[in-house]
Amino acid sequence: MKIQDFDVVIGSEEHVKYAQEIVDEMAESAKARGTGIARRTPEYVAGKIREGKAVVAYVKETGEWAGFTYIELWGDKSYVANSGLIINPKFRQIGLARAIKTKAFFLSLKMFPGAKLFGLTTGLAVMKINSKLGYRPVPFSELTSDDVFWEGCKNCVNYPILEMKERKACLCTAMLFDPEIDHVQTSMPASQLFDIMNDIL
Repeated sequence: MKIQDFDVVIGSEEHVKYAQEIVDEMAESAKARGTGIARRTPEYVAGKIREGKAVVAYVKETGEWAGFTYIELWGDKSYVANSGLIINPKFRQIGLARAIKTKAFFLSLKMFPGAKLFGLTTGLAVMKINSKLGYRPVPFSELTSDDVFWEGCKNCVNYPILEMKERKACLCTAMLFDPEIDHVQTSMPASQLFDIMNDIL
């Protein structure tokens, strides 16, 4: 299959039906990688979809779920994370992760102008996608200090390292996009590019 065979859209009520499958695949993927993730319930994922704070991908012809990520706000709305990126194993290596991450990135900029976008990852593919969008590696000290965010790391097998380093370092790479100083990899305004992407993805 090709990327053109999928719709990549902002989540709405019609996509809530995918919530259980998304959560199940998140758990299976974490188990396969030997890492932990912040546990998410179908109700939580469904809430993000209903709020329009999620990006969902599905097969145009069959409606089968293909990928997902959601937006989370931290630190009194000054930090935004695109979290829970997951691709249906049947549809990996097609380019869906990049399409979903890109859409979520511009949706985040549009919904929360001025907020810093950040993420933690050990995945090289995600790092490459983030870099192309304009994210840069940063020390953990530049991320949100919101305790609730860091509590989510407790399910990861590497949490003892994070704790030992006093939340200043771990095996993950921290990446940040600050709209005040970083630049999207295009000369087009973010809001305009988002509207165009909304039509083509």
